[in-house]
Amino acid sequence: METEELLKKVRRIEIKTRGLSSNIFAGEYHSAFKGRGMAFSEVREYQYGDDVRDIDWNVTARFDKPYVKVFEEERELTVILMVDVSGSLDFGTAGQTKRQIVTEIAATLAFSAIQNNDKIGVIFFSDRIEKFIPPKKGRKHILFIIRELLDFQPQSRKTDIGDAIVFMTNAIKKRCTVFLISDFFDSKEYTQQLTILSRKHDVCALQIYDQRMLELPDIGLMKVCDAETGEEIYIDTSSKAVRRAHHEWWIRNQARLKEMFTHSNVDCAHLRTDEDYVKGLMGLFKRRS
Repeated sequence: METEELLKKVRRIEIKTRGLSSNIFAGEYHSAFKGRGMAFSEVREYQYGDDVRDIDWNVTARFDKPYVKVFEEERELTVILMVDVSGSLDFGTAGQTKRQIVTEIAATLAFSAIQNNDKIGVIFFSDRIEKFIPPKKGRKHILFIIRELLDFQPQSRKTDIGDAIVFMTNAIKKRCTVFLISDFFDSKEYTQQLTILSRKHDVCALQIYDQRMLELPDIGLMKVCDAETGEEIYIDTSSKAVRRAHHEWWIRNQARLKEMFTHSNVDCAHLRTDEDYVKGLMGLFKRRS
């Protein structure tokens, strides 16, 4: 992508997603993703109704009157976006590809994070770790992330979510909030890796999918290509049996994901490319508040 065209796209993404994070997500994000805990702020004189367990006995002894410790929520978070950049994300039948939706969602989450003074980092993955951007703060850092989301070219088109999760578990030692953004098309099992990750970090899964994964159109003979392997086959979409088998496969896939996320204690949202992702994200945030 030419530099001038890339800068224009970055600016358009910034205007849209920054507005969303400012006007819609700010309060929901803050309440949905808590800080690391309570940090000591100050001491003050004891008041009726204060918890006696908060009494600071050293200060009380010094001034010969009871003082209590005051705590406040430690708000600063570290947010990591784990972004699937495998070939299947290039698919889209509703005007936008899954990859374009992923870029907008990731940018919106990034702006929401910095408005709450949180650090933000990104892991791009396929069947390998394509790129790791360590967490930092600031608008300049966010714009760099958006440029990478728009213009990054992965070395591989395949998917290995489990490998990406293992990297995340080992790379970030401090507890953080993780958004795993993918279509979750991976033939390999990774429930154990996801469970280990969620024990260490606060994990949310965002599944991005196209309406045609749910239901095939009735348009006769159609050639389809596996974006990750390059394999091409013809399918007869005029056959009710073919369309039914595809729909049943999708239902089984979604049931498998639901079971895995429940077992791993991971919150999730399912976002379609032909629908407004704002509603899905708001629903996720509200369930966590």
